[in-house]
Amino acid sequence: MAEKRNIFLVGPMGAGKSTIGRHIADQLHLEFFDSDQEIERRTGADIAWVFDLEGEEGFRIREETVIADLTEMQGIVLATGGGSVISKEVRNKLSARGIVVYLETPIEKQVARTQRDKRRPLLQTEEAPRDVLERLAEEREPLYKEVADFVVRTDEQSAKVVANQIIEKLDF
Repeated sequence: MAEKRNIFLVGPMGAGKSTIGRHIADQLHLEFFDSDQEIERRTGADIAWVFDLEGEEGFRIREETVIADLTEMQGIVLATGGGSVISKEVRNKLSARGIVVYLETPIEKQVARTQRDKRRPLLQTEEAPRDVLERLAEEREPLYKEVADFVVRTDEQSAKVVANQIIEKLDF
């Protein structure tokens, strides 16, 4: 029997990684994981609490561990946290253990999709959300592109349409 392949979704917050990932997993009969949800499951606390208690550095250490564990599995779809690509170790594991899809999303869409979400610690600051998202994009976009096997834009299409586009590009 052929070895099952993994699909890893990277991109900024508000790109639709979790929603699109669930559609892909359902259609391909693969197991879906969200690295943030897995951190919450393992810690018994939400991401905001982990950030408050351990800071971003502590959170990133947990994220690295969770992604290392999940990428060891076969036949999964994984929605990674927007900042996970900061870690070279995470980028290496994603590249080596599956197909990486970068969900490219304009800042305007990110702002619209995240404006009422209080579960995003990096946006819970005095800085305007648009400014935060622009700064993060500048830092992270080169890393998303570096690790991606291909890029899919998520602008004006439904999650289901984007999931279908990704499935068409996969060599499964």
